[in-house]
Amino acid sequence: MAATAAGRPVAGAGAVFRRLYGRATDPEAFIPGGESIEGLRTALRRVSPGTGGLDGLIGEAAEWSSAAGERFRAVGELTDPDGRRLLVRRAVLGWAPLGLASGAWLQWLTGPGTADDPLFLRILRLYASDVGVGHPGTSRGSAYLGLLRQLRASEHAVPMARLAGDPRIDDTAFRLPALLLLMSRRPDDFHPELIGADLCLRAVGSPPPLALVEPESQADWAVIDYSGARDGGPSPLGECRAIADALVREGPESATRVHAGFTWALDALRGHGEALLDELHASIDPGYDMAELMRLRAREGSVYHHEVLLEDRPLAAWLKDCRDDPRPFLDVLARSRLVKPGRSGASPLVKGLVGEGGPMFRVFSPDDLAIIGRWIDALPAGTGRGTGAEADAADAAGGAPAAVGQAPDRPRTAVVPVLPASAVVPDAPVTPDAPVTPKTEASPARDPKDLREAYHLLMARTGSPELHDWSLRYVKGWLARARHRMDARSGPLPPEWRNEGLRPWLQAQHDRHGLEFEESADIPLPSREAVIDDAVQTSLLTLIDGSWLQGFTDYELASSDIGHSLFATYWDELGNGAAELNHPLIYREVLKEMDVDLPATASPDFARWPGFRDASFELPVYWLCIGRFPRTFLPEVLGLNLAMELSGVGGAYRRAGMALRAYGFSTRFVDLHNTIDNVATGHSAWAADAIDALMSNLADSPGPGSRSEAWERVRVGYRSLNPPGGFLARRAARRARLAGDRWRPEKAAMPMPEEYTIV
Repeated sequence: MAATAAGRPVAGAGAVFRRLYGRATDPEAFIPGGESIEGLRTALRRVSPGTGGLDGLIGEAAEWSSAAGERFRAVGELTDPDGRRLLVRRAVLGWAPLGLASGAWLQWLTGPGTADDPLFLRILRLYASDVGVGHPGTSRGSAYLGLLRQLRASEHAVPMARLAGDPRIDDTAFRLPALLLLMSRRPDDFHPELIGADLCLRAVGSPPPLALVEPESQADWAVIDYSGARDGGPSPLGECRAIADALVREGPESATRVHAGFTWALDALRGHGEALLDELHASIDPGYDMAELMRLRAREGSVYHHEVLLEDRPLAAWLKDCRDDPRPFLDVLARSRLVKPGRSGASPLVKGLVGEGGPMFRVFSPDDLAIIGRWIDALPAGTGRGTGAEADAADAAGGAPAAVGQAPDRPRTAVVPVLPASAVVPDAPVTPDAPVTPKTEASPARDPKDLREAYHLLMARTGSPELHDWSLRYVKGWLARARHRMDARSGPLPPEWRNEGLRPWLQAQHDRHGLEFEESADIPLPSREAVIDDAVQTSLLTLIDGSWLQGFTDYELASSDIGHSLFATYWDELGNGAAELNHPLIYREVLKEMDVDLPATASPDFARWPGFRDASFELPVYWLCIGRFPRTFLPEVLGLNLAMELSGVGGAYRRAGMALRAYGFSTRFVDLHNTIDNVATGHSAWAADAIDALMSNLADSPGPGSRSEAWERVRVGYRSLNPPGGFLARRAARRARLAGDRWRPEKAAMPMPEEYTIV
């Protein structure tokens, strides 16, 4: 895409970033590789890393933030209280695409293949503080949402994807967050750049435009501040700096990429800050806001009023012209009898047109009316009265001609506002919505040849379109097997969900596990060889502990009413970001005591290791696949999660501990799970609560989307941990997979500019 020397996006391309933002917020977003991704990667690597290293860059970012904050604070002193209130809303909305996604770019950096890497565990710890791990609605983005709600500007803010349809936000505001979200869905390609960009944002701290807002608004400013510590925890800036330093020490290429990510993000922040500041300065003139209001409302209004004349021209024609340039219409309107310059309260446009019983009642919002009133009050006295049909109509009705806008609650059409010249450059082409297949060795453009290869490929969050479709079909086949001959008595879950929730049932299951353990006391322990063999085969599961929940690292899900406990569970499985508590690493210590030294989990050698039986890959591949679809299979994931967390508590873990102790092996792994999975305050309880949160919000009626349908899917998910293994059940699975193979929808690439100029 063509660009100016400043490197900002071209005019017309802004809407592409708006659409990209909307799609990249999807936790199941499939973003293929190809020329666009390669172009972005190449452009990022061309960015000059600057001088002075990270210390110099951090100082530069902090200095810019402080100076920019003062400029935003000063612009608020240039207008009256009503104008300042509108400036505050415009500033908060202008930063909303970034503010609502604060920290989201780290969401996929930890996955099955990096779950035992100390560096990526540190990243997970940093990200967990951003989402407010373990508590719903406490992410940094949630704090920004609270600010929007306080200003009554949050109509399009939940979920984040809806923000892309908010016409009040300039297209340029979506560029940086859209690209960060895009990069977050390709973590293997961009993790050094993402850390560099994150460090830049931590150094910036509180968003500069909010310096205009803070004196007049109550908000959780410490959380909105990118560098603000949570609950007395460590400094996010210091944590991110330590991660960046570790990447820099990996070598010159890694260092260059971290610096490039920082420099690119700072340049983008400067560009957006300047554009927003220019917009605020322009909107001090009431005519600017009035022109933008007419531009936004012109399309709907031009459908009507073909018979109403203003200065001998149909009002519909004036409104149609407003979509390109509203100023001629505003001149005509100011001269008409609808407006008394300097006296909005006495103007028929306001007094009769939009009041109760008026032809435009409720067409304009209160903020729209404030804009209209400010514009009229700012008009110089003696602007003049119009002549012609509109004058007679206004005098006779004490108001105005027929409604200029459409009926209330009609959708508005987003129109790109006039931008300062510094914010845009000439138009650029956009890639067609056609599939682009990445050509990488890790993601071959074909289905996995067997479960071993699938296991290895699924270590990465990204993959080829073929792997994505294969994963979906594998899950559907596995769930068909779990549904086979399932009835009301299949499995321990009750046939119906009751309003008291699952806690009473959970306690009863725990009692049953304890009784079964006591009754098995006289059963001989397995042999040493059997214990080792079981530990080896089970390692395919334990070394990817929590992978069925990997989708809940998604930013919005991680702090949602249902997903916050699932993210907290995933966070626990990986040791809360600490290597010494990481479950896969703890399990490897047990294996070493057994003289079993496995290759790295994410390596091809691990999946090919001859000590694994092929059948041992079936369940772990299911975990890895279903974890990629947290929305599509939400009820099934919740059921699977409950089955998994409850499976060993009170019984199986205790017996496994007896066997390990009998042969001199550490019991730390099973002891740890027997405590953190407990049914009172542990993972089992959280799993039950997540299901209750889902079920209590569904209609208690038959049909699609109902409570009964969702509960049936939860029960299938629970059974999927240990589905039937007979011939007929496996045939049902095969048929479901083949049915998915016959209908494989074409994947559309993310709409995005063909190339990027990042510098």
